[in-house]
Amino acid sequence: MGSIRRYMQFVKPYRLQIIVTLIIGIIKFAIPLLIPLLIKYVIDDIIGNPDMSNAEQATTLLKIMGIMIFVFLIIRPPIEYYRQYFAQWVASKILYDIRDRLFTHIQKLSFKYYANTRAGEVISRIINDVEQTKTFVITGLMNLWLDIATIIIAVIIMLKMDITLTIVSLILFPFYGFSVKYFFGNLRKLTRARSQALAEVQGYLHERVQGMAVIKSFAIEDYEQTQFDKQNENFLTKAIDHTKWNAKAFAVVNTITDIAPLLVIGYSGYQVIQGNLSTGTMMAFIAYIDRLYNPLRRLVNSSTTLTQSIASMDRVFELIDEKYDIDDSPNAVECKNVKGDIDFVNMSFAYDEKEEPVLKDISLNVEKGETIALVGMSGGGKSSLVGLIPRFYDVTKGKIMLDGKDIRTFKVRSLRDKIGMVLQDNILFSESVKSNILLGKPDATNEEVIEAAKAANAHEFIMNLPNGYDTKVGERGVKLSGGQKQRVAIARIFLKNPPILILDEATSALDLESEHLIQEALEYLAKDRTTFIVAHRLSTITHANRIILIEHGEISEIGSHEELMKKQGNYYKLFQVQQLEN
Repeated sequence: MGSIRRYMQFVKPYRLQIIVTLIIGIIKFAIPLLIPLLIKYVIDDIIGNPDMSNAEQATTLLKIMGIMIFVFLIIRPPIEYYRQYFAQWVASKILYDIRDRLFTHIQKLSFKYYANTRAGEVISRIINDVEQTKTFVITGLMNLWLDIATIIIAVIIMLKMDITLTIVSLILFPFYGFSVKYFFGNLRKLTRARSQALAEVQGYLHERVQGMAVIKSFAIEDYEQTQFDKQNENFLTKAIDHTKWNAKAFAVVNTITDIAPLLVIGYSGYQVIQGNLSTGTMMAFIAYIDRLYNPLRRLVNSSTTLTQSIASMDRVFELIDEKYDIDDSPNAVECKNVKGDIDFVNMSFAYDEKEEPVLKDISLNVEKGETIALVGMSGGGKSSLVGLIPRFYDVTKGKIMLDGKDIRTFKVRSLRDKIGMVLQDNILFSESVKSNILLGKPDATNEEVIEAAKAANAHEFIMNLPNGYDTKVGERGVKLSGGQKQRVAIARIFLKNPPILILDEATSALDLESEHLIQEALEYLAKDRTTFIVAHRLSTITHANRIILIEHGEISEIGSHEELMKKQGNYYKLFQVQQLEN
């Protein structure tokens, strides 16, 4: 029950509202309990009263009905409204808090987590599983107690009318309790399996919707349909297993709750025949049995939905318990007044401790304002090296120093705030061009945004878009060309104005015209900043202060373009090959 205890932390701030809702609920459920008493009073004390004339019976009936209509028509509707309103309000607020906490949490999870987890599964937990936990608030914290209160009030009234008949009414309660315990123990496991299968369907769908262009270009719709059917069928199997067990539970429990009224009718009918019980009391008891076993039926439903809810809670807390690979140390400090000297000291790195290191024993001293180009064959470790500077991953051995301090002593977010990155495939969000540029500095003015766009050679093409800076770019920026997306990404960095710059294959996928415009913007951007350029095309980095050739995770050559060309080593060979290709 650890999940429930943890969930209660989210409930705690709203306990006063829950208590008020429960009080209103008890009044709401207690009012209908007057009806069996009304039946007994009308039959025994009005209709069956030989001392009253017909006129007196009619007048008394009219009075009592007037009171009842006032209670049900004037008092009960607002009580019903506020009970529903407060219950839903509290549940929605708790869900809001949980989703808020989860969004903060997923933003702190490392690249390693996202490399191993499908986005659709994460979304499924935050949307579907959190929504399922709403039942716990509405049912577990409110309706459950209201149903129990209804049963207790009904039993107290019944005991006052006839003790023996009350015992007959409750004789099947133990069987009911045993069957609920037996059936709903297994349901939590089945519900978790069903939720996981649904998350897998959602994860698969999310990927396929994003990659629809690939499916269409390879004309593999039929193959993808078959693959989706497998995922869908897995969910169907888990859903049917869950439904079967659920149906068995309801069959047994409802049989018990249906037999109970038969026992009461039989026993009370016999007592009336014997003259030991009035007809009104018998009718009231039959009405109370309905009032008694309806909440019991609801409790069975509650057991099902609560089990589903707790299984979803388990999945929500499973996500909350995901550890942060990169986290601030307890005495971490803000990263301020950065000059931009970076030292790699005997640094090695592996994505997994069990695997071979991707980078081995790298030592490199980079001075403020220097431009360093990293070159080499694909898979050599260039992107891994620049990914360690903003601590997307942490070094396995050695350390990286910024202005003489280990980068692990800084607060992660304040460190990343001092670094600007332009990647090969920059992700744009589906909002406007302006919103995407503002990611660099959310509180920037319009003038600053336009200035940044001009510096990135982007202003001209933005003004030619249908709505200028307010044009929506579509999911991942699909409405813009590769070169336009890059220039918007560069404008973001101009706006951010960081002391350290990382360009990871920033021009490799562009046409020549875009490349020229972007190269110009990047060189302007790199001025007076410590800059790391990961490049495939060597002609774009000849201006760098130093070029570093990385092969098999190690630095094999280092120097300026001219120095390396004179050396006639592997860099020289690579450059010659590329020149010939061009």
